[in-house]
Amino acid sequence: MKLLQIDSSILGDASASRQLTREVVATLMAADSDIDLSYRDLSKDVTAHLSGATFAAKGTPAEKRNLAQKLEVELNEAILNEFMAADVIVVGAPMYNFSVPTQLKAWIDQISVAGVTFRYTEKGPEGLAKGKRVVIVSTSGGKHAGGPTGVGHEDYLKLVFGFLGITDIEVVRADGLAYSPEAKEAGFAAARARISDLTSAVAMA
Repeated sequence: MKLLQIDSSILGDASASRQLTREVVATLMAADSDIDLSYRDLSKDVTAHLSGATFAAKGTPAEKRNLAQKLEVELNEAILNEFMAADVIVVGAPMYNFSVPTQLKAWIDQISVAGVTFRYTEKGPEGLAKGKRVVIVSTSGGKHAGGPTGVGHEDYLKLVFGFLGITDIEVVRADGLAYSPEAKEAGFAAARARISDLTSAVAMA
């Protein structure tokens, strides 16, 4: 099984989402010794946000691209290929200002490619990344899931992955982390209980 781990927090070792993605991955790997792990840290990779320059680079013949265009296209292709090759994707998704980090949004823009991960048909859009499993590791200082302030966070990610054809989407949530030490402990405990529940099912699939 090919497993792709994505981290997006800017907080390094102080990040709650990074701690929990590590725990998800460690539990999966303990359950399946044949896992092939790929890792991408979006806070360190120079993942370009979509721009006119991005489309210009992709539209320029390979032999005519300048160095910046060449590097951007190569990174874009590597990100897309990693996603398409993965059977399971573990996505660290902290909430920043009621949404996901901009670097995670940039990654989503790189994997949302018409004709590759989705297409439009006479019957409407069709996701082409079917058969994958996604584990969203959702962290937040407050409690937003299921409410209007959570629409741009977990709900957005579920919508995107669903649009790409992925129906097996699990959420590991640690929220209320900024309320108090007790609330933070409870948030992590809930997330770890969820990890224990879901990883065995994912590993056996």
